[in-house]
Amino acid sequence: MMRHLDGFAPLAAEYDGFILDLWGVIHDGIHAFPRAVDCLGRLRAAGKRTLLLSNVPRPNAAVRTMMRGMGIADDLYTGILTSGEAVRRALSDPPDLWWAELGRNVFHLGPARDLPVLEGLDYTRVPSPETAHFVLNTGPDDHLDPTDLGAFEPVLQACAARALPMICANPDLEVIRGGKRVLCAGSLALRYRELGGDVRALGKPDPAIYQPALTVLDLPPARVLAVGDSLRTDIAGAAAVDLASCWVLGGLHGAELAGADGRPDRALVDQAAAAAGLAPVACLPRFAW
Repeated sequence: MMRHLDGFAPLAAEYDGFILDLWGVIHDGIHAFPRAVDCLGRLRAAGKRTLLLSNVPRPNAAVRTMMRGMGIADDLYTGILTSGEAVRRALSDPPDLWWAELGRNVFHLGPARDLPVLEGLDYTRVPSPETAHFVLNTGPDDHLDPTDLGAFEPVLQACAARALPMICANPDLEVIRGGKRVLCAGSLALRYRELGGDVRALGKPDPAIYQPALTVLDLPPARVLAVGDSLRTDIAGAAAVDLASCWVLGGLHGAELAGADGRPDRALVDQAAAAAGLAPVACLPRFAW
């Protein structure tokens, strides 16, 4: 049965390593959560290992830099792995024929801040789908409304008309950014599949993303706890590789799980997990000690 906890300390004592989601757990895309940063420090002081596993469509180095700007120092965690890093590695060293046969002209659907995924690689970025061999989808760009999926219908239709394979560098459907719910690359990829598009997504909940994470932690899986705010990616992803998980309720699902007092409603939380067919070992309002 899922334990409803107020803080992370009991779980910290029960596991040796932690796979931690970033967005919604450690920060909101703009600001770090002070109590989460404190929790990282306490885990470090206790000799625990922490791997930050994020569906952000940027390489590890770019996310490290972003987190430093939020006040999250490199020495607060053991390692980091992003979906953007996984895409970059697959483009550099294709794992199978699908990747090897993509071609060299790439149309980037997403904001300029995600371009480090392609930096230094032997691909040519083209300005439109008409001259592209494939599309790299990192999410809504900065020129259209990131809350309106319909705003991206024309560009998705143009890609579909060319039958371009799509790489989805962030399987998340949406995220809370600075208190506002916005679409992610996963929503665009879902619509592209509906249009008949061929999509490959790297990141949670794909089981393949967890093996390099566990390699960094270098611990038996039974001693590792995954922590995240999304049932669909964090909790389902952990379940797919038989990892125990802890559900942080104040992130993506916060509004739908809140009771009249604004705190998570236990009955709603239990119902949501059961409806998803998932069984995290515990849940807590936020990632705080």
